[in-house]
Amino acid sequence: MNQLIKHKLELLPDSPGCYLHKDKNGTIIYVGKAKNLKNRVRSYFRGSHDTKTELLVSEIEDFEFIVTESNIEALLLEINLIQENMPKYNIKLKDDSSYPFIKITKELYPRLLITRQVKKDGAAYFGPYPESGAANDIKKLLDRIFPFKKCTNPANKVCFYYHLGQCNAHTICHTTQDYWAGLTMDVKQFLNGQDDKIVNQLRDKMQEMSDSMEFERAAEYRDLISAVATLRTKQRVMSQDMQDRDIFGYYVDKGWMCVQVFFVRQGKLIQRDVNLFPYYNEAEEDFLTYLGQFYRDSKHLMPAEVFIPSDIDQASVEALVDSKVVKPQRGEKKQLVALATKNARVSLEQKFDLLEKDLHKTQGAIENLGQLMGIPTPVRIEAFDNSNIMGTSPVSAMVVFENGKPSKKDYRKYKIQTVEGPDDYASMREVIRRRYSRVKRDGLVTPDLIIIDGGQGQVNIAKDVLKNELNMVIPVAGLQKNDKHQTHELLFGDPLEVIDLPRNSQEFFLLHRIQDEVHRFAITFHRQVRSKNSFSSQLDGIAGLGPKRKQALLKHYKSIPAIQKATVEDMQALGIPEKVAQAVLDKLIEESKG
Repeated sequence: MNQLIKHKLELLPDSPGCYLHKDKNGTIIYVGKAKNLKNRVRSYFRGSHDTKTELLVSEIEDFEFIVTESNIEALLLEINLIQENMPKYNIKLKDDSSYPFIKITKELYPRLLITRQVKKDGAAYFGPYPESGAANDIKKLLDRIFPFKKCTNPANKVCFYYHLGQCNAHTICHTTQDYWAGLTMDVKQFLNGQDDKIVNQLRDKMQEMSDSMEFERAAEYRDLISAVATLRTKQRVMSQDMQDRDIFGYYVDKGWMCVQVFFVRQGKLIQRDVNLFPYYNEAEEDFLTYLGQFYRDSKHLMPAEVFIPSDIDQASVEALVDSKVVKPQRGEKKQLVALATKNARVSLEQKFDLLEKDLHKTQGAIENLGQLMGIPTPVRIEAFDNSNIMGTSPVSAMVVFENGKPSKKDYRKYKIQTVEGPDDYASMREVIRRRYSRVKRDGLVTPDLIIIDGGQGQVNIAKDVLKNELNMVIPVAGLQKNDKHQTHELLFGDPLEVIDLPRNSQEFFLLHRIQDEVHRFAITFHRQVRSKNSFSSQLDGIAGLGPKRKQALLKHYKSIPAIQKATVEDMQALGIPEKVAQAVLDKLIEESKG
């Protein structure tokens, strides 16, 4: 804790309000609210915390606070500050896209569309459907049942859908505004669960087709009736009052919160929204923050009612939403909140179970790998790969895996400095010498295992450098690829021999990931270097064009063809003198002719 924070902590009032934590750059990284600013803000800098909170605290270099008149005012201010500053440690909703609606346009010949924007255009809107797949499935069914306009043909030219009985947007149909209004009402009733009329009509048509021995058409109507039944099953009836409501439940464990929202429309549960995130304050307070953000975005339309768990302050929720807020005490409505809460618990437990299983698999893989090789568990693995094309722009790259997972902050890139031509062995000797000379000199973490992407020659080079030049004892293994460039064999020992690894084992999958990752990293670096070298080589020998001016051209134009299209004035704007700019263009034009 720095002196500035110590001084500010002494000035905190015993009042409700909001606090804004900042990092060393003055960037707001967390916004919180408190009933008592003094107690809440001081708690960050006293006592022990879990890992995620320790990470937040480690970045705090300053803070500000704003006093409010009440807890609800602090809640509203917090949500506004989060929306304005988007701090990286605050709750972020998983998705900022709008929910889809089914729309019946207000046109001479109405159309059925999927839209994410509700406008005051006289159209009929149905939804929202929190999942685009659900909206599309329903629209496909409606398209088959209701003959809205489906084509781009002029009204006097019938379309394919007309012959299927699925498009009546033609003059030959002699439709009226009353006809389309009735069709829209049928859709509304159908989506509200009043589908008996439509089902009966479909049955009558199926029987009619069957009687006239048009069995294929009869089968189509049979399939439509089945699809309606499936839709009924998916849209489970939750309430007989046909009310639109959002039902919230939440669960917390191990510093994480899961919030589930059930969307009930026209009495049916049509979908749910799930969000999991770490929380830093009291669970009830962060739930309120989440709920406030949830409705702040226009994608979430306000339902008639919002159901909340019994431990949430109702007055605070009422300050956040315009809907009727209900805290059910008994019966079916209480069971709905309990169901949302149960699902939140299951989702959070599933997250931890998956993480634990993944950890067990990875931990088991590195432990088994160590046993097979006869070495201690290789917690830290450093892997190397070289990349060049006929000796040009030679580079090497190192990736690091800790506990079986990439540690990208420890990745390193090496431009080969002492090797001319395509000499993979010499390149490996240089990079191993450079890497582990520094490890030894600077006291860096020594890996438990070094993996070389290559065969016996490269491995022996690495072992020789470590043993005879640096006097270091680190296990070195090689990964050979087959003729399809796939991970094939693990080489290890003295002398080197193939370690038998089942191709379906977690140990083999781990080595495969490591080899793919170091190869990807090396190739990417080589392309970058080759691109820069190629760019620079064509600009060599131009008087007045030194490294800095080449770099300016590279950064701005990206490619030689782009420079050729530039003017002298364009390059002068980058700080290139007029004579030098003209010389650049003259050389590039001359080379393009040659």
